[in-house]
Amino acid sequence: MQDNDVVKPQKIKIHQPKHAGSERLSSRNRIYVRAVQGLYQTVRRRMGMVFMAAFMLLPWLQYNGQQAILFDLAEQKFNIFAISLWPQDLMLLAALFIIGAFALFFVTTFIGRVWCGYLCPQTVWTFIFIWFEEKLEGSRHQRMKLDQAPWSVNKIARKTAKHTCWILFSLYTSITFIGYFTPVDALFIDFFTLSAGWALSGWILFFTFCTYGNAGWMREIMCTHMCPYARFQSAMFDKDTFTVSYDVARGEKRGPRGRKQKPQDLGLGDCIDCNLCVQVCPTGIDIRNGLQYECINCGACIDACDGVMSKMNYKKGLISYTTEHELAGGKTHIFRGKLLGYALVLVTMMGLFAYELATRVPMDLDIIRDRGRLYKELFTGEMENAYTLKLLNKSQLTATFSVTTANLPNAKWKGDKQIQIKGGDVAVLPISLIADPYDLDQQITAFDFVVTANFSDGERVSMTQESRFVKR
Repeated sequence: MQDNDVVKPQKIKIHQPKHAGSERLSSRNRIYVRAVQGLYQTVRRRMGMVFMAAFMLLPWLQYNGQQAILFDLAEQKFNIFAISLWPQDLMLLAALFIIGAFALFFVTTFIGRVWCGYLCPQTVWTFIFIWFEEKLEGSRHQRMKLDQAPWSVNKIARKTAKHTCWILFSLYTSITFIGYFTPVDALFIDFFTLSAGWALSGWILFFTFCTYGNAGWMREIMCTHMCPYARFQSAMFDKDTFTVSYDVARGEKRGPRGRKQKPQDLGLGDCIDCNLCVQVCPTGIDIRNGLQYECINCGACIDACDGVMSKMNYKKGLISYTTEHELAGGKTHIFRGKLLGYALVLVTMMGLFAYELATRVPMDLDIIRDRGRLYKELFTGEMENAYTLKLLNKSQLTATFSVTTANLPNAKWKGDKQIQIKGGDVAVLPISLIADPYDLDQQITAFDFVVTANFSDGERVSMTQESRFVKR
């Protein structure tokens, strides 16, 4: 840099929310989301409906005579249709979380924050609550007018109906959610017959309040201020990540015009400055200000803008899912190091999870020794060792368990060798082994317990676990 070069100060435009904190909850400042139709909103609604239907119906499904999906924390058992996971399967649960995390990383790197815009429960429930608003209070303009109007019979009736629907839907959501952790049939009956305990009733009311507050009042505050994903998701973005973006080169300079007027003649770009993209945004941002962490990639502004472009006979795509490279006139690189790295880890973890699940033994054996008395010498001169075998049937089927020993020469068995255990139950089998000390070469002899389980569906599984026989 030469001594006579002058560095001119540049004014940096910083986008900040119009209202924040407690001011957002005021009816004068709250975001009134305008309904919009289009491709992406149709996809979002249908995906949301599938997600909602799955969430609401899955706890009520039965499989093998029991609740198909039940995360029973009291029994420390997770039932997912034919699969039962126990604390011994902690690695499988950890693998599931890792798969979920890297799936989110992969999707975010590829196409931005679409999880938030299409399937996040906060977004799905918020749009359901907005649907109640539209049906009971009217369009965006009508809702704004109703909130600003003085209290009247009409306003009280509409507000009461809306909040009643919100509370009832929140209550059903709460019961359904808790139904994933406790048998939903009994839960539903106990709550509405006032037979539920104080603790259970308290949890139901707590989650009802949370749903009502989050989807009815907090809404975008959850996405912009409380959700940690909104803060760190930009670290996964790069110049080839597809995000909702405004084409500045094509849209500027903004300004209104007639449908038959050519923007070139007026010195304008394609943006007619109608602000529909702001009105339909659930977080209330103006996408024309550039990429913002509040954007949840729901595509509502794309559908709104495409509708306006069609009416003006302009080319669609002024706002679109695109990349920074593409906006700059370059080429988008789909296959890149970061994305391939996430994909590799994701596929590897899914493969390992599938292998572990396929080779998982549906039973568990815990051998307990009496440490106060490791051996007992009989009057015959033989040595006796006592064991307590704790057998767990990790499947959902009844099985007959048979126990034998291996590598313990001429051992005599004292106790039951066979026991029937129902699916998900634990049985304790006390046994003793008697051996002649002259048949044993060492003071402590290693041997194996061999457990064979014959399940009611015909499957036969065996497992081996090592133990010790103490001679003296």
